[in-house]
Amino acid sequence: MKVGFIGLGNMAKAIIGGILKNEIVAANDILGSAKTAETKEKVQKEYGITVLADNRAVAAESDVLFLAVKPIFFPEVMEEIKASIKDTTLVISVAAGKTVEFIEKGLGNPNLKIIRTMPNTPALVGEGCTGVCVNDNVKDDDVELAMKILSSFGKAYLVPERLMDVVGAVSGSSPAFVFMFIEAMADGAVAGGMPRKQAYEFAAQAVLGSAKLVLETGKHPGELKDMVCSPGGTTIEGVKVLEECSLRGSVMDAMEAVLEKTKRL
Repeated sequence: MKVGFIGLGNMAKAIIGGILKNEIVAANDILGSAKTAETKEKVQKEYGITVLADNRAVAAESDVLFLAVKPIFFPEVMEEIKASIKDTTLVISVAAGKTVEFIEKGLGNPNLKIIRTMPNTPALVGEGCTGVCVNDNVKDDDVELAMKILSSFGKAYLVPERLMDVVGAVSGSSPAFVFMFIEAMADGAVAGGMPRKQAYEFAAQAVLGSAKLVLETGKHPGELKDMVCSPGGTTIEGVKVLEECSLRGSVMDAMEAVLEKTKRL
């Protein structure tokens, strides 16, 4: 089985890394192409994959083809490769905002098996969260293969396409919000006298551990919050300030802004 990548940016590298770590296919069975010779050379050297001359060559040889280019370049790339893709190829998109219907029309082949995904940047450290939806041509064994690949760098979940834009907001864009939160907490620790490097470590580990508590205990986040807030204690004072600053409403507004932008892509 040949797994191809058109686009070799961070997300493609995260997927390639997961594939190799889990030994889904060997490095010489992974094909790639990118816009610049520098990128192709760098990824080939780092992962040992086979780099081909252009996008059409990758499309023609791939059994599973990842379209890992930015949404703005999607139409021209689809036009370039559509005549080269085999009917049997499983096409997997990682582009935000590009629907299954959009990809079907762009590739111009009603028989193609198309999977739309929305991964996120924590995939770079094997902790990604990916939403997945499929078109009617995708069979059960195709889904099984896709989920095996997409689970190699984190968690992957099948969702109806109507929720894919929400996936993009709640897991695709939200790491940026979390990084801002970590930075802000670290700034507060620095203001309290802690060295900045140590402040980032404490703040990041606190976020990591809190997330694991949600996932591994199954408890409601509100219940876990209450467990930290002792009566008359320090934490509830901080919670009060965050409520006065409309933390929840601001985050929800940010999510809404992401959703609105996604619909315009």
